[in-house]
Amino acid sequence: MLDPVPGPRDGLALRAGRVLLSPRSRLALLVAVLASAASAVVAYEPQRLLSAGWPPQVGGATAVALFALAYGLCTAAFVPRPLLNLAAGALFGSHAGLAAAIAGTVLGAGLSFTLGRYLGQEALRPLLRGRWLKAADGQLSRHGFRSVLALRLFPGIPFAASNYCAAVSRMGYLPFLLGTGIGSVPNTAAYVIAGSSAASPTSPVFLASAGFIAVSALVGAVVAWCKRHRLTRGS
Repeated sequence: MLDPVPGPRDGLALRAGRVLLSPRSRLALLVAVLASAASAVVAYEPQRLLSAGWPPQVGGATAVALFALAYGLCTAAFVPRPLLNLAAGALFGSHAGLAAAIAGTVLGAGLSFTLGRYLGQEALRPLLRGRWLKAADGQLSRHGFRSVLALRLFPGIPFAASNYCAAVSRMGYLPFLLGTGIGSVPNTAAYVIAGSSAASPTSPVFLASAGFIAVSALVGAVVAWCKRHRLTRGS
């Protein structure tokens, strides 16, 4: 049997659907979603948790799970993770705080990766023309787990930005999430412990965690400088 010929209205709906699902339209939607999320963060000021504390009517495992969910949403909206890690330690202590922070980290990374992959990848991949951009894309696409692990181990790289950049590559979900979960543990633990012991800033635990944060930041800066110097010499 012959397929029915679409009428004028069907043709118009088909063209409108193609426009709405085009790469540029999806990229515009991603920008709008991120702008709305950032505006909501500015309006609601989640950092007030550090001073006001968690709502008293919510406690136990429920509070930890809700915090992890809020943590993930906040990281996707570009809220700095160190602030959230300190809040996790201050609110729940080192053990439960670390569990909430790591769960929120993986959740936020997965959310950002999904948004970037389905709304931005198709429109942004043709823009990867520069030498450094192509090199970074190749590294992430071929060595996803190792690359993400290194990104998470060394601080100083914006978390949300790296998630959306990774989504533009051809990296798979599993290496991205595994690299994020494993690589985020050391620095996350240091901030959570610092937050849990912030009431005693002269205690050995606080000083050790603060020292680890400072040393890891220094090492990350040195590694980044060496990598940049190597790329500059090779150009």
